[in-house]
Amino acid sequence: MRHALVIGSGFAGLTAAASLARKGFRVTVLEKNSQPGGRARTWSEAGFTFDMGPSFYWMPEVFERYFASVGERVEDHYQLVRLDPSYSVVFGPGEKWALPADPLALRAFFDSKEKGAGAQLDRFLAEAKVKYDLGMGELVYRPSLSWGEYMHPGLIGGLLKTNVFRSLRKHVQGHFTDAKLRLLMEFPVLFLGASPQNTPALYSLMNYADMELGTWYPMGGMGKVVDAFVRVAEKNGVEVRCNANVRRIVVENGRAVGVETERGVERADLVVAGADYHHVDQQLLSEEHRGYTERYWDKRTMAPSGLLFYLGFDRELPDLDHHTLFFDESLDQHSAEIYDNPTWPSKPLFYTSCASKTDPSVAPKGKENMVILIPIAPGLTDEESTRERYYHMVMERLGKHLGFDPRPHVVVKRSYSIKDLQADYNAYRGNAYGMANTILQTGPLRPSMKSRKVQGLYYTGQLTVPGPGVPPAIISGQVVADLIEKELGSNTATPTPKVSAHSA
Repeated sequence: MRHALVIGSGFAGLTAAASLARKGFRVTVLEKNSQPGGRARTWSEAGFTFDMGPSFYWMPEVFERYFASVGERVEDHYQLVRLDPSYSVVFGPGEKWALPADPLALRAFFDSKEKGAGAQLDRFLAEAKVKYDLGMGELVYRPSLSWGEYMHPGLIGGLLKTNVFRSLRKHVQGHFTDAKLRLLMEFPVLFLGASPQNTPALYSLMNYADMELGTWYPMGGMGKVVDAFVRVAEKNGVEVRCNANVRRIVVENGRAVGVETERGVERADLVVAGADYHHVDQQLLSEEHRGYTERYWDKRTMAPSGLLFYLGFDRELPDLDHHTLFFDESLDQHSAEIYDNPTWPSKPLFYTSCASKTDPSVAPKGKENMVILIPIAPGLTDEESTRERYYHMVMERLGKHLGFDPRPHVVVKRSYSIKDLQADYNAYRGNAYGMANTILQTGPLRPSMKSRKVQGLYYTGQLTVPGPGVPPAIISGQVVADLIEKELGSNTATPTPKVSAHSA
């Protein structure tokens, strides 16, 4: 059996590994950290469990499609619950909007804020569905090696019937007049890597994912999803090896033939890099084998980084939902301080996730866990004094909403930001979400899934196609496996089932 080495055990790497194993390859996943999952790792302390990275479970059909492709079902691995409200938005003291999950209730809610807004939401989401069906059903399941992959009448004709290239902000303004409703419709693109006025209206498909497909939660947290992906990979014969830091990719006669770790050189027939693309390209390859120059990388627009706090409280926190967005300051100012003039934000928006509102297993009884996320520009100077200043800034604003100072009730506290992302994931400029989804960084304009210099070297994950986020990462792993099968063919041997060492 041909041997494939996969670098990194994030969602893209695990998906690629299991998909290749189903095609008959012998697959080994090499993970530098002590647990699999990449950015979706978990951290536990004093009875509290925190998802360190992704916390929104959107686009459930992407997970279902992947599990079906490897002969599995989501419901056999973890329990999903749909959140209602999907999330809440705090616009200031005493002004909180809770977004209903039920479509009819959501439309009535819009009507209560602006006359006729429910009907406008129907029109907006009907068009967003067309984009979603074309984008998530057609566009993203392509390796994007050339524009020719998109040249067929059904796809082009479908997109031309919608608003694609005007800005999302103008698209939203064409449907709603209420300023807060507009802000609500702009929120889902906050992490794509550009401000709403510079994000193409194609990405209103995110509103369809949000409002029609719903916000879900896997009981036990996102770590349970990682456990499931590892189980499925190992069941299909994949070896997942942690504490295996790759030092370099071994290239002979223009072909990737293995990698070097602390244990020495491990040979393989091909290498799939699911680690940070810039790190692989610039650090694991010699100069003559690099696909891009450092100047190229310097000119890329990155999606945001983040400053996160993992907090355990000795009491319950009223008037907070599972997901709460604090939009009590200016989105435009915060966006400008991320994208236009990168600096630590003066009045940041922030987001809180209290999984204990839904899941009693993640915090001791009568207590609450919370993750706070402040989106920030990548590449900023990350100092402990800066983190502490922002901790007190957001906790004061949180206190205004709660009606009391929450800081004396914090019994577990950990911060996480740019330096940690660089140390743990070799993240370029400490990015948290990969490369921005801008028009000039879409499809074939993103770093290529296939090395241009080295045969047998492929890439997957959030810096290549299709883009940032958990569902795109899963798709990326499937697409690279299909590309490898197309170019190299599948093996005829049946993968050997194994018992997962990471089973929960």
